[in-house]
Amino acid sequence: MAKKYIPTYTGTLRSHTLTLPHCISECSGIRIFGRRIKSLAFSTDVAIVKNINADAIIAVYPFTPQPVISQAIISVSDVPVFVGVGGGITTGARSVRLAIQAEHQGAYGVVMNAPTSNEVIRQIKDEVDIPVVITVVSERTDIQARLEAGADFLNVSAAARTPEIVAHIRKGFPEVPIIATGGPTEESILATIRAGANAITCTPPSTGDLFAHVMEQYRTTL
Repeated sequence: MAKKYIPTYTGTLRSHTLTLPHCISECSGIRIFGRRIKSLAFSTDVAIVKNINADAIIAVYPFTPQPVISQAIISVSDVPVFVGVGGGITTGARSVRLAIQAEHQGAYGVVMNAPTSNEVIRQIKDEVDIPVVITVVSERTDIQARLEAGADFLNVSAAARTPEIVAHIRKGFPEVPIIATGGPTEESILATIRAGANAITCTPPSTGDLFAHVMEQYRTTL
């Protein structure tokens, strides 16, 4: 079957926006509230969030989650945002309150760190009607217990071992929705998809890296 021709318009001012690797389109995606999501950009930089073609944003950062940060990202983003609500240092009742507030702010889902207890997952699922996503970093994770506690999706983030862990999970849980980090190359992304990931997260370059490239162009042309 011949490939479909897709008319494309980028404009002039938006022609240099960030574009995720096209190979991500090979994954099945996950349909959430009627919207099909295949790609997620891992960023909390509102300039990146506003200028990337990802289907969704995953806003997780290495500080105590703060509602003002999630609100800023949600208000800027043109696509669904999945908000980190702790599970490591920040946990228990505080994570539950953060999840409730994230739903009220318009988040499409809440993301929990790997150390989150099953009891906290259960408490959050009892309170919110958006997907609860639990991060998985090891094949030793008791996936069945996570699902029984109320986790809706798995977020596999294990660096170079991600495809291996995705494949391990997929053998025992053929239908569980899996989001997974794709890695730095098209080859690593395709390996993760073929292992069984339904959606791929990508880390875009920082605004500092992007602006350094722009400044280098200015220096050579002016």
